[in-house]
Amino acid sequence: MNPRLPALIGPHRCGPGLPPVVIAGPCVIESESLCLRIAEHLAGLAATLPFKVVFKASFDKANRTSGSSYRGPGVDEGLSVLERVRAATGLPVTTDVHLPEQATAAGQVCDLLQIPAFLCRQTDLLLAAAATGRAVNVKKGQFVAPADMKHVVAKLLAGGCSDVLLCERGTFFGYGRLVNDFAGLLTMRAMGVPVIFDATHSVQQPASLGEATGGDRALVEPLARAAAAVGVDGFFFETHPDPDTSPSDGATMVPMQHLGGVLERVLLIHEARLAGERCGTAVR
Repeated sequence: MNPRLPALIGPHRCGPGLPPVVIAGPCVIESESLCLRIAEHLAGLAATLPFKVVFKASFDKANRTSGSSYRGPGVDEGLSVLERVRAATGLPVTTDVHLPEQATAAGQVCDLLQIPAFLCRQTDLLLAAAATGRAVNVKKGQFVAPADMKHVVAKLLAGGCSDVLLCERGTFFGYGRLVNDFAGLLTMRAMGVPVIFDATHSVQQPASLGEATGGDRALVEPLARAAAAVGVDGFFFETHPDPDTSPSDGATMVPMQHLGGVLERVLLIHEARLAGERCGTAVR
């Protein structure tokens, strides 16, 4: 079995030469009303800009720095919220799954299942996600070389999933910073799968706030521009109307009112690269 290109995420096709898929939303589900507000804003942007959107929010952030941090509403309530967002906006939805037993329920609601970076090597979790028949997006672990993601792809294919996506979200650089290996984007794309660039998690500074992860949202757009120039098939942005009030990842999220401008500028670079490739000017 080989990966399918383009990969199918609900009604969206994701792959080389296509409008990029933008996976976006709040880090964690805070309320149904907030999720609907953000999803409606994203749908409005997608109606005017050349990209396809998948709404993302987590029902459980099981890898928070502190055990006392807010994790989310849980699987039952969280999936109900995502189901209502999907029905109200028509957007495909995605969420993290941390345990194999969560995959079936998530797959009944979500068009795309996301595997967190820390869990990208968990074979049982990958196989459970593959068994749902949904597309699967795997965050590359901060400790994993891009070339080693071939084993993740092989596990998903063996489990029956042909709609595989890989996601770059930074690599550990010492204890408190992440860096991106942009050459690694091409390494992963050469595996025959679409690659997503996670611009907001790439600017995290792990545990820099003591009991929480900090970061620098000013770096989100420059890194997304760089990824667009190198070549990716989609982008991941966490966004919120008031990031500083978010219970998770507030320091790295793009303010919702600024996201449209960020996307416009990033998409210009994405389109210029595609035009160059069509003209045969890209170096091979």
